[in-house]
Amino acid sequence: MQALPNRLTAYYRRIVSVFKSANSKYIQGGRMPKLKKVLLISFLTIAVIIGVVIAFISPITKYLVERYDLRYSGRQITMDWAYVNPFTGYIYFDNLKIYERRSDSIFISAKGLSINMAMRKLLNKTYEISELVLDHPRGILMQINENLNFDDLVEKFSSQADSIKAAAKPAEPVHFSISTIKIVEGEFRYVERITPINYYIKRVNIESTGIHWDTDTIAATFSFLSGIGEGAMQGNFTINVKKLDYRLAIDIQKFDLDILNQYLIDITNYGHFTANLDAKLKVKGSFKEAQNVTFTGLLAINKFHAGKAPKEDYASFDKLTLAVLELSPKNHKYIFDSVSLNNPYFKYEQYETSSNLLKMFANAKSNVSTAQSSSDQFNLVLTIGNYIKNLSKNFFRSNYKLNRLAIYSGNLEYNDYSLSEKFAIRLNPLFIVADSITKNQKRVGVFFKTGIQPYGNADVNLSINPKDSSDFDLEYHLHKLPASMFNPYAITYTSFPLDRGTIEVNGSWHVRNGNIQSDNHLIIIDPRIAKRLKTKGLERKPVRLIMALIRERGNVIDYEIPITGDLKSPEFHLKDVIFDVLGNIFVKPVTTPYRIEVKNIEAEIEKSLTMKWDMRTSTLMRSQEKFIKKMADFLVENPEASITVHPQQYSVKEKEYILLYEAKKKYFLAANKKKEQSYSKDDSVQVDKMSAKDAGFIAYLNMQTNDEMLYTTQSKCTRLLGSAKVDAKYKELNKYRENVFLSFFKDRNVENRVRISDGTSVIPYNGFSFYKIEYKGVYPDALLKAYRIMNEFNDEAPRNIFKKLRAKIRG
Repeated sequence: MQALPNRLTAYYRRIVSVFKSANSKYIQGGRMPKLKKVLLISFLTIAVIIGVVIAFISPITKYLVERYDLRYSGRQITMDWAYVNPFTGYIYFDNLKIYERRSDSIFISAKGLSINMAMRKLLNKTYEISELVLDHPRGILMQINENLNFDDLVEKFSSQADSIKAAAKPAEPVHFSISTIKIVEGEFRYVERITPINYYIKRVNIESTGIHWDTDTIAATFSFLSGIGEGAMQGNFTINVKKLDYRLAIDIQKFDLDILNQYLIDITNYGHFTANLDAKLKVKGSFKEAQNVTFTGLLAINKFHAGKAPKEDYASFDKLTLAVLELSPKNHKYIFDSVSLNNPYFKYEQYETSSNLLKMFANAKSNVSTAQSSSDQFNLVLTIGNYIKNLSKNFFRSNYKLNRLAIYSGNLEYNDYSLSEKFAIRLNPLFIVADSITKNQKRVGVFFKTGIQPYGNADVNLSINPKDSSDFDLEYHLHKLPASMFNPYAITYTSFPLDRGTIEVNGSWHVRNGNIQSDNHLIIIDPRIAKRLKTKGLERKPVRLIMALIRERGNVIDYEIPITGDLKSPEFHLKDVIFDVLGNIFVKPVTTPYRIEVKNIEAEIEKSLTMKWDMRTSTLMRSQEKFIKKMADFLVENPEASITVHPQQYSVKEKEYILLYEAKKKYFLAANKKKEQSYSKDDSVQVDKMSAKDAGFIAYLNMQTNDEMLYTTQSKCTRLLGSAKVDAKYKELNKYRENVFLSFFKDRNVENRVRISDGTSVIPYNGFSFYKIEYKGVYPDALLKAYRIMNEFNDEAPRNIFKKLRAKIRG
């Protein structure tokens, strides 16, 4: 009785006690008839026999299972105790454990396994389990190459079934059914050692109406939580095991997709991915054919981030939502109510010989091919990709409809590090909206609007034939783009930066069957060239001569450039450009006095209101020194006047110049075996002229940093020097500039009427840090006179044509 459960022992003792008490009562009272006495003794005997059978069959069952487990299953099986009632058909195994083959690791375990059999139906050769319950199971599915850790069980029981079937004589069919199957609070883990993968789900609850010999369908409800991260999934399904058809209704809430990280390792060199999934879908389909599936419902991917590292995204978005009315590849139907993308972000970076995406996905094609051809390796990302590819391959030949496509508050970032200095631009915020995209509609309208950072805006209207991408109408307008924004290109390919100019571009395209009829209008208002940079490695072009030829006497570049031909070989008509150049050759010399006067007036206004600083310098040009002296004299002559100076600091670009200079200086000292104390002014000039792409300098950076994940010269310089040193040099530069500026006022004892506010970090429109000067009290007569003359110029030809545009730019 040692293995008998406590509750069974108590139950048995209670029966014996009751029968003893009744027997004693009736015998003492003399009221026990002989027949009743016989029946009572017989009943008591039967009860005792039943109790004894139950008491002994339970430990015997446990013994037999643990004794012959290896022979019949190939696995070790243990339990704490067993309870078997052959009269009611109830079986219970407590703390059941099934081990891995030839291992002490557990394959599956459960707090309890209970089975209820319908004993009366056995007489009719019907084997029915009325209920099978697995309580708190814990299981591990392990994959090694193409092998799974339960393959031996499948092979063993399949061979046993085949041998039994071959030896059996024809007889009446045996009916087997399981009415109810339950899994309560389970936890299941999937382990794959090659990728590697270690993923699990928890609190798994499944309840099925079971398997029945006279039906072809299996139905069940399920729910579980993600083991890694957050999220839950629940739903129900029905499978026809004969036809292999299925129906699925699923509800997914914020389910963590971190598992995909483990599969991305196969097709990327590095990277990090996070996202979660929401879905309410109804699906019906067939396991026989992937295309035979129909989806309806809502699908959303939230908090998507993918990039180099957890806090360095290449792409992200807050939410991608697909509202599916009917998606049925086999029936050629792709009907969506809406597709919306909220706050998408994408960053593309160009390096000297590569890009951020190529670095991340270098050899990705061969990695994908290897993963796809490998029969012993499963990749969930590739499987999902192939499945989507199969679902969408007939899209353009099908009946498709999208009521609304929208992208809200996008942010597209482009950085080019292949130049002598970094070029950066953003499209932010970006909005794209399209309504009623259908195959049968003649035209589909798409509206595109974005801000351009640091300055500018763009609007695009597109009307396209959904059946023919070479049939469209396009109108676009780019406005308020500062020419100085493109200085990294201007410096690299001409060695001349721009410090003034506003670009406006607009046009319209009409394309039919690939044939183009387009008008394009380029306007650059008040372009101006700064002094040439003498850095080695920069291309030198005669920019001043070119500007003299292409810039009209109103200080404007204004060209109409029609384009015809077809999309594959467009023809640019430059007649307007050529005529303007020829006109400038003959007309502009005559108007030279006018242009000089305008230029002088512009300079007078500009220097009265702003003072530009060249990058990484605190020295002033003679004209600037002369003007500051005039300003000091103005304060001496006007005691009621004062000025406030607002430093507008291009901190991003200034720090980049400091970073590159200090890194080149460190390389110069090392290469020439010099110390900091012996660093001379001539040495400084040499370092200044050294190209940031100098081969020796790049080799030095690579040796000092020794990090393959640093792709840009700037990142290597930052690693070499540290940000603290650059910040300190930048702070020192601004303080020195302030002292140089104030020194002219101190000489005349008016520095107490000059206030310099805290600097503001900006991206200046002219591409240079500058001091913005604000007058209080009275204004200098020269400034007022210059304003009056400039207004007169703007009201007269040739500048009056662009008066409104200049006013809009100032606004």
